[in-house]
Amino acid sequence: MKDKDEIEIDLICFAVGELAVQAMLYEVLTYPKPGLVSPINSGSHSDMDYYKFIDSTTVLIRFMLLFSKEGYSNKSYEEIFKNIRNIGLDAEKEMFLKTSGINTHKGMLFVMGITVAAVSKTLYENQDFKSIQDNMKAMTKGITKKDFKDINLKKDLSHGEKLYLKYGIKGVRKEVEKGLPLVFNYSLPFYEENKLLVHKDRIVNTLIGIMQYCDDTTILYRHSIDTLNEVKKRSKYILDLGGMCNKEGIKEIMSLEEDFIKRKISPGGSADILAVTIFLEEIKKKFFINELEGIKDAYE
Repeated sequence: MKDKDEIEIDLICFAVGELAVQAMLYEVLTYPKPGLVSPINSGSHSDMDYYKFIDSTTVLIRFMLLFSKEGYSNKSYEEIFKNIRNIGLDAEKEMFLKTSGINTHKGMLFVMGITVAAVSKTLYENQDFKSIQDNMKAMTKGITKKDFKDINLKKDLSHGEKLYLKYGIKGVRKEVEKGLPLVFNYSLPFYEENKLLVHKDRIVNTLIGIMQYCDDTTILYRHSIDTLNEVKKRSKYILDLGGMCNKEGIKEIMSLEEDFIKRKISPGGSADILAVTIFLEEIKKKFFINELEGIKDAYE
């Protein structure tokens, strides 16, 4: 039988994993999301739909709990990161089995898994909310150098590795190594600013906000730098119109949705950042009293 401390640890780890899954579900449930899978349509993805994402999310529940348990420990940052990467590989296998080989959440697994572990480590150490970013940096220190070393000798390259060879872009690896500045410096404060919108509109508006800054490797892999820059520019224009706050902005978002479906543009990287943003906001409400304050918007 577990003692009181063990039960408390389990409850904390379960709560963190639960909020991660909740955020992933919120992301896929929301509409309109230009080019992305939703309950209304499959966006720019002909090989997947809303049900496929639900299947994938449910199989990842236990792995979110495992990420959380790894972080909630006295293990070193290096050991935690090594362990969660191994857990992530197992999670990928289970995901592909559940989806019949369709990649629904590979990128999400990477960034959410690291964030979950960083959150749990922060809670274990009884630190403040801002320490989540520092712990993420400590966990992923040197990841780009290690992962891209001797990359020319590798045979089976991931999408991110192919983009690194083609463009020199280090993608999500570099972002987590820097502590996800797009999230902590922009999307979290922006999500908070939009709290008076109805839940769905708040999420959509935050997605558009993320898209204007995100170096989205999903777009880049499918298309080009020019297309990525176009997406950023159009997203900024939509927010300048008012985004989900007025008819003009909503009309432009729907137009973007039609265009992205037609051209097979998918801001999948932005969707991953959106889910992490929602997750961290829920974590802050549940575990931390003080809100983020005094953060300079590095993206203005």
